[in-house]
Formats: sequence, C-alpha cells, structure tokens
Amino acid sequence: MARFALSEADHERISAAVRAAEGATDGEIVTVIAPRSDAYHDVGLHYAVAGMLSLLALVAAFPDWFAELAVSIFGGWQHDLPAWMHFTLLLGAQIIVFLAIRYALAWMPLRLALTPPATKARRVRRQAVTIFRASAEGRTHASTAILLYLSLAEHRAEIVADSAISSAVAPERWGDAMAALIHAVRQDRTADGMVDAISMLGVILAEQRPLTSRNPNELPDRLIEL
Repeated sequence: MARFALSEADHERISAAVRAAEGATDGEIVTVIAPRSDAYHDVGLHYAVAGMLSLLALVAAFPDWFAELAVSIFGGWQHDLPAWMHFTLLLGAQIIVFLAIRYALAWMPLRLALTPPATKARRVRRQAVTIFRASAEGRTHASTAILLYLSLAEHRAEIVADSAISSAVAPERWGDAMAALIHAVRQDRTADGMVDAISMLGVILAEQRPLTSRNPNELPDRLIEL
C-alpha cells in the first residue's frame, strides 16, 4: 500500500483548526492519521483454512467424483487406486488450496476487501483506544482530552475522549463529526474533513468545558501521521 501523506499546507490547516477549536475551551484535541489500523494477517489465515475445509467437505459430499478425478489423473488404465494414494492426493490438494489462498491474500487490497466490516471496526477502535491511552489519557489537568483518529485504508474514524467528556456527551454528537470526516475522505478531501470534524469537536468541548482563565496548552496541536 502506498504511503499516504498530507502536504505541509494541509498540516498547517489542521493545526490551525485545532488551535482555533481549543481557543474556546479548556479541552485538548489530538489528531492522528494512520494508513491502516491492522495488517489483518489472521483474516488471510482464516480464509485459507476455510478453503481447505471446504475442499474436504466437497470431497466428502462427492467421493465418487474425487475418486474418478484421481484415477483419470494418476491411474492410467487402472480403474482404482489404493486408499493411501487417495488420502495423499487429498492432502496435497488441501495444501495447494491453502497456499494459493494465503498467497493471494498477501495482496493487501484484496485482504482488506475480504475483511468483514465488523472486524475492521473493532480493529480501528482498538487501535484508537491504544493511541489515546499512550498519547492523551490522563495527560491534561482536568482530564479533558479528545483523540480524533482516522484510519485511511478502512475509511473509518474514531473519537476517544477522557471519561469526564465522554460521559457527558451523547454518542450521536461524536457520530456527526465522524460522518463529516468520512464523507470528505471518500471524496479525497482528507484535510477538509479533518478541519470540519475538529471544528465540530471544538463546539462540543466548548459546551462541556468552556474556556477559563487557566488554560495551558497541554497537548500538541500538530497532526500526527503514523
């Protein structure tokens, strides 16, 4: 997968949006973009194993077909093959199926296309929470940090907030910001989507933690590209 990169101007626009959003609140916004949230190697393995088992089920359902195929390939004039040869051929066929699927799914676009949406959603959420815990959780004086995380390959975004914020905000409020971001990403306007989402998060933070006289900038405003 080609490495994604925003221009310096896009980085500055996003940083400026963060500064503007934080100008009306004591809250802090952290922005992160990742090319993807997981390698999904287990998905390729699961499909390969499923292919092996499907072949075994097919042979079990149509044993005569497999026997006739084996004789036509290896039997010559014989009308039957010993049992050990049938089992050996079946094992070889399973290995071929496993390797063919495994190597085909080494191509990331295909692996991503065949990954169930629910799996992508779980992996993106897990990665977002991990990054939030490492970069923002508990790092502000009043526990008012928000992470805006975008995973490009999956076309999914996540918003993770300190408990003091998340417990007071209805989930649909976060959903509106994520929807605006993803809509722009699908139109290849990633920077615009980030700016729009940041502005919406700024409004939420201003409602929950309005600006006071004590407002140090506790977390970096710059966009982090992984």
